[in-house]
Amino acid sequence: MLSVTQGALGLASGALVGFSLGLIGGGGSILAVPLMVYVVGVSEPHVAIGTSAIAVAANAAINLSNHARGGTVVWSCALPFAVAGIVGAFFGSLLGKMIDGHKLLALFALVMLVIAALMLKNRARVGIPDVKMDWSNMPAIVGHGLVTGTVSGFFGIGGGFLIVPALMLATGMPIMNAVSSSLVAVTAFGLTTAASYAWSGLVSWWLAALFVAGGIAGGLIGTRSAKSLSERHGALNVVFAIVIIAVAIYMLVRNLSLSWT
Repeated sequence: MLSVTQGALGLASGALVGFSLGLIGGGGSILAVPLMVYVVGVSEPHVAIGTSAIAVAANAAINLSNHARGGTVVWSCALPFAVAGIVGAFFGSLLGKMIDGHKLLALFALVMLVIAALMLKNRARVGIPDVKMDWSNMPAIVGHGLVTGTVSGFFGIGGGFLIVPALMLATGMPIMNAVSSSLVAVTAFGLTTAASYAWSGLVSWWLAALFVAGGIAGGLIGTRSAKSLSERHGALNVVFAIVIIAVAIYMLVRNLSLSWT
């Protein structure tokens, strides 16, 4: 059972997660997992991963509705990407539960640093605003969805930090559309991973509910901020990369120090 302090910290952490999802379509689990472990005090990394998957999926769905009202979701690309990813997320989550939780978090941090570097390299890229799925890009959309889903399930994450660059690479869409469209897959991947962890009893339901409650308010603020930043050339890409780098370094330091103790 959570203490009052843990409950308050869970609510505040959920608001931060919701803000990140609304702003850059990612950061849900990459923030939720370390917040649950290092701030709220969840001692078992796999429970933190399973709980975050549920919380992030719910918050992503709420933020998706906010972006959809703004007309920035490219449904024709987002839906097949998500469907392909669900298959990968299921098998990836089975593999992830077989590996030590702290090693899993450290490995994930390294992957995030690589993605951040790629986002900074391509920050000046404008993208194709009216992109849609056709026979020319369908293999890329499905293939990237499958690979991204597998990685997301393996690391126990909603996958926004992977999905946004994957959608941009597969379709050429601008980052604002990728951020909005990624939330379809984040929701789907998160639910798939959460189901696998819940089946194994690796979920704290009370904590998940608090994260969702806090995420509603944070998501509204994040969505409005994303629209503002998208109007400045390359600004959203830079913010996206900076958040990844900061959290990845923190996760590496924490998990490498644990491996030496």
